Amino acid sequence: MLGIDLVEVTPGRALMRMRVGEDMVNGHGMAHGGFLFLFADAAFAYACNGYGPVTVAQSAQVTFLLPAAVGDELLAEAVERTRSGRNGIYDVTVRRADGSVVAEFRGQSVMLAGRAQGPRD
Repeated sequence: MLGIDLVEVTPGRALMRMRVGEDMVNGHGMAHGGFLFLFADAAFAYACNGYGPVTVAQSAQVTFLLPAAVGDELLAEAVERTRSGRNGIYDVTVRRADGSVVAEFRGQSVMLAGRAQGPRD
């Protein structure tokens, strides 16, 4: 419903695209942080689930650096920094199409033990 497109995914990496719509801005006319967080979190989810076992967020934080406006095309690139046992750390950079960085997101993942990945995961 947000028009997020998965551009590329490999184990430990993902690239997604989203255009900021009129219904995604806050009272200041800038992309609402909740939508930017959701966008980065989606890329994080694809990157950490690329290995097969079901993996979920353990924690995450975002730093907003520049505003995004209605019509801006954004790219979210998720990159695995490390995996150890059931835990992982992933960084996601959200950029405008011109390359300027809008936000930086860091997610910590945990693999769920004994759970097979299903068609809805």
